[in-house]
Amino acid sequence: MKTRYLFLFLASGVVNDKGFWLIGIKDSDKKILDDKNLLECHRKELIGEESAKEILNAINLNLNNLTTDLKKNHMLLDQPPIGVSFNIPLSVLEKIFDFWLEKYKNKEAWETCFGLLKIRKRVSLANIINSDSIKGDSKKWALDIEELHTYRPNSIEKNIQNDPMWR
Repeated sequence: MKTRYLFLFLASGVVNDKGFWLIGIKDSDKKILDDKNLLECHRKELIGEESAKEILNAINLNLNNLTTDLKKNHMLLDQPPIGVSFNIPLSVLEKIFDFWLEKYKNKEAWETCFGLLKIRKRVSLANIINSDSIKGDSKKWALDIEELHTYRPNSIEKNIQNDPMWR
């Protein structure tokens, strides 16, 4: 059986003058470049189909956790037409993208980190980190995952938006 390869990518885009970030998978580089809604590709990795889907799943869960935390703290982000809010800085998205891509290279690290991420969906990892219930690499990775959830906007007012880079 031949392995199918896909591009896992992070790009910026615009639809109806609304900016967004898009993290996704496409089966060809040309489809990313030809997408009229995308402005710039910031990350692009050619990897196996199953790997791409698993990494994308982890990235999306991480972003869902982050946006849920922001909503709980009454820090509302704009709702883009597709993808992720343009209010989240590129540096935050790159850090999340790179973390999960790197962890996937080591099966043990991946399984532990993904398990911690699923726990993080329900509760902060701070109590686990501060207790003696985990040690070694697991504790280090829990700290890293918690760090991926620390972004908070400078302003907590509703409807504060970053100016789109194309204006």
